[in-house]
Amino acid sequence: MDQDSQTFTDDDSALVYDLENPWDPDWPADRFYSDAVAAAEAVLDVGCGTGSMLHAARAAGHTGRLVGVDPDESMLARARRRTDIEWVRATAAEMAYAEEFDLAVMASNAFQCFATDEDLRASLAAIRRALVGGGTFVFGTRHLQGRAWEEWNPSNAGNLTLPDGREIRGWYQVERVDGPRVTFTETTALPDGAPLRVSGTTLRFHIPETLNPFLEEAGFRIQDQYGDWKRGPLTADSREIITVARAQ
Repeated sequence: MDQDSQTFTDDDSALVYDLENPWDPDWPADRFYSDAVAAAEAVLDVGCGTGSMLHAARAAGHTGRLVGVDPDESMLARARRRTDIEWVRATAAEMAYAEEFDLAVMASNAFQCFATDEDLRASLAAIRRALVGGGTFVFGTRHLQGRAWEEWNPSNAGNLTLPDGREIRGWYQVERVDGPRVTFTETTALPDGAPLRVSGTTLRFHIPETLNPFLEEAGFRIQDQYGDWKRGPLTADSREIITVARAQ
């Protein structure tokens, strides 16, 4: 394909996400979630993306109910390659489940997409309603003190070759830091840097003191919080907040 005429579609974006984020049971974060999913009968994956976590669970022999929810139709199109899992297009706040799951999970720091207090409250309320009493909510979010966004810049651009032979280059660029909220753009480009697509996102970072009151208000009790995916303690040097919360 002539690079000058190359396009980059929503489907391409979902493919790139899959290629850059393969589910790996040997990776500590993926193992953390996989273990939780394997032990649950009915699982709700909020912000499921391309569904790789639930795909892996079913392939590993999970026989219970698996439901993936995401607002991005192109992501769900790839997720639907498995038809033995329920896929629903919706935001977390739009979910209308009532006491149907014993586990809800949010992987890949999807929790940070709840950028406003209003969305965070509405989303947590919907997740709590979806869980049975005593059900578990497991998620991770980058710790504010880790300042992960300082590494999001064009100097850390990466290259990728797609299955059809196209070569692309991608990078992040921080546009604004407003307290715990970081707005940045993601650029997908040709190898020479000519942009194919630019999209913007705002993520919210937390510390336990800002995170936990929202969980408690929504009807959760903090069971465990870790500073890394190997269940290390949450300390002043932690770059992650890994939370296991119980529905009261």
